Amino acid sequence: MPSTSTRGTLLFAKSKVYVHPTSSAKDNIPGFIALVRPPGGADKDILLAWIPESQMRPGEISAYSKVDLNMDDGLATREVLVPIPTFASISSYAFAVPLHRIYSIMLRPPSLGWWWGSVIIHTRSEDVIPALFFHDAESQSTILQQKMRNKTFTPFAQDGDLFWGGDQFMKYLRKYTIVEKSTFEQRLYLINPDPDDLLSFTPPDARVEKVNDESLSKIIKDARWNVLERLARVTRFSRRAANDVIGNSPPAVRAMLNVPEVRQLGDDFDSARVYLAKWAMSISEEAERNKTKIVWTDVVGDHIGSMAGDILSVDDRIERRNEVSREEWKAFFDASGRLRVTVSEVKERVFHGGLSRDVRSEAWLFLLGVYPWDSSQIERQSIMAAKRDEYFRLKRQWWDDVERQQIDTVWKDQRNRIEKDVHRTDRNIPLFAGEDTPHPDPDSPFANIGTNVHLEQLKDMLITYNEYNKSLGYVQGMSDLLSPIYAVVQDDAVAFWAFVGFMNRMQRNFLRDQSGMHRQLLALDNLVQLMEPQLYTHLEKADSTNFFFVFRMLLVWFKREFKWDDDLRLWEVLWTDYLSSQFVLFVALAILDKHKDVIMEHLEHFDEVLKYMNELSKTIDLEETLTRAEVLFYRFQRTVDAIDRKNKEPSNSSSFPTTPRTNHPSMNGHMGIGLPDKTLPLKPEAGKVIISDVLRELLSKDIIVVNDTIPMEEYES
Repeated sequence: MPSTSTRGTLLFAKSKVYVHPTSSAKDNIPGFIALVRPPGGADKDILLAWIPESQMRPGEISAYSKVDLNMDDGLATREVLVPIPTFASISSYAFAVPLHRIYSIMLRPPSLGWWWGSVIIHTRSEDVIPALFFHDAESQSTILQQKMRNKTFTPFAQDGDLFWGGDQFMKYLRKYTIVEKSTFEQRLYLINPDPDDLLSFTPPDARVEKVNDESLSKIIKDARWNVLERLARVTRFSRRAANDVIGNSPPAVRAMLNVPEVRQLGDDFDSARVYLAKWAMSISEEAERNKTKIVWTDVVGDHIGSMAGDILSVDDRIERRNEVSREEWKAFFDASGRLRVTVSEVKERVFHGGLSRDVRSEAWLFLLGVYPWDSSQIERQSIMAAKRDEYFRLKRQWWDDVERQQIDTVWKDQRNRIEKDVHRTDRNIPLFAGEDTPHPDPDSPFANIGTNVHLEQLKDMLITYNEYNKSLGYVQGMSDLLSPIYAVVQDDAVAFWAFVGFMNRMQRNFLRDQSGMHRQLLALDNLVQLMEPQLYTHLEKADSTNFFFVFRMLLVWFKREFKWDDDLRLWEVLWTDYLSSQFVLFVALAILDKHKDVIMEHLEHFDEVLKYMNELSKTIDLEETLTRAEVLFYRFQRTVDAIDRKNKEPSNSSSFPTTPRTNHPSMNGHMGIGLPDKTLPLKPEAGKVIISDVLRELLSKDIIVVNDTIPMEEYES
């Protein structure tokens, strides 16, 4: 703070509001966001300021903290005086801007996918002002407010979201200036807007009700131009601010965030953008950890070198078989419709041969848990009748709720998101091609285009799933998982419950905290280290051990990598869990194994690896890949067995310690999962080597079901 006798009235203060100059948490700068009235100043002259704690004297910190902790007690009206922050006295990140110079404020509340709420301030002169992050878990005033609200059973802010520090900031800002929420961008707030601003950020249909027909077209034309110009100003600032952040990132991060394939994948799947953003945030900490990282091959060489012959002597001759025909499928059951063979025998046949087309609509219901394997034909008919009734009951909950469809903006937004995804899912498949049916909803963005009955069925099933699984809801990518199931059974009620069964194992891919994808990518990281050490070393040099290039493959089970018929075959193979419930990771490993020579000899950078892997789409041979994956699984199994036998020798303990899960520093002590920590697949301990937990899990056939279904955050493009 400056050394000056000029002092103003501190109207508002909030502590532990940070600037994040880089992606590393250790570089975060704590400070106060404040409103300060200059002597004799009008409301428009009030300064909105951010002052870093390091620039403040102890007495000033005490004054700001006192106001912060007593804002709702009227303390600020008793004229707490503080030095006026000026541009000449502050650091490159600090700022003090009069309210009349502020054009808009963008708010992003905190969530489990983004731990800190944030505000971005846009000035009319487009000054570069850093984004401010509210670390509510450290701010005593916010903690007290949250506790008070919990006691009175009002933990939510006016907009229905959980209360956070930004809510209190906006509350006090409204005391001194006009704040209007944009109807074009829900998170954008206009500050003291003039009539042109209000016109520009109001939908045309809301502002032309009282305008005569002659001027209607001119207003819409002018308004469209104004909206584009105003949003362009906000966009220019946001991009410039983002570039400042990226500019402080390591060169590899700056390069990969601008790779066209990265941007395209982010457009296709919001979750991919979330994953890479979180990875970029943690890259600095990861670099620090890597300085002391032990390469596993240095540790285990002496331990398993003598076992190499035993491991490599596995009989790797795997044969794929013909698909299960209708006649063979019928022969699995007796006259009552009960299995006459074991479940394992059926799964083995499906795993090694797949199913013929005329069997799938029935067999998939067993594989996806709709029908119990020990049920009779009569029992299955009863089960399906009950499930059909339950599906239509769930559908009626939203179908008959006209008020919700007309008023509930959150529900309408979710419905529109579903319809948008449905209309771009598998349109090359004849069942979903074309728009030969008038759209039933005149307010739909596709009303003028039309639709077809199968697209409408997909949409209705996904809306119903949103009703069925309220804690998870709909997340981008689910339409890719539903469409093949519906295409096979072509019965909405049956397809819905098959989809529910599929989602029971896939919902971990769509969690907001990324824990499901994190665990799988961590397992693949360890698997490649163990099975393909030379490839892994090369991927490290190519900045590709984030394994982003397989993110899409795992998220929707290779839906974009294989041809349609091969997708159906792959999924039914994976649903058997015959060797492992995570056999999908061995499929990914098989693709890497197939192409490792090209990758190591010709691809030296992240963007090259990503582009090469993306361009494999629709060119991968499924049968060869499944054979290779099975070979790799047996080699992996023998490797683990050999290490376990080595550890059971008399001089070694037979106990296996667990791999600790890591807490993200921002989770304030709560268990959190970020990105693949470079956990060693084999850990040295007391003269022995221990297989990591994520690798040992790959030997299990038990389906991993998530109990706490927190959906993945979906960000605006």
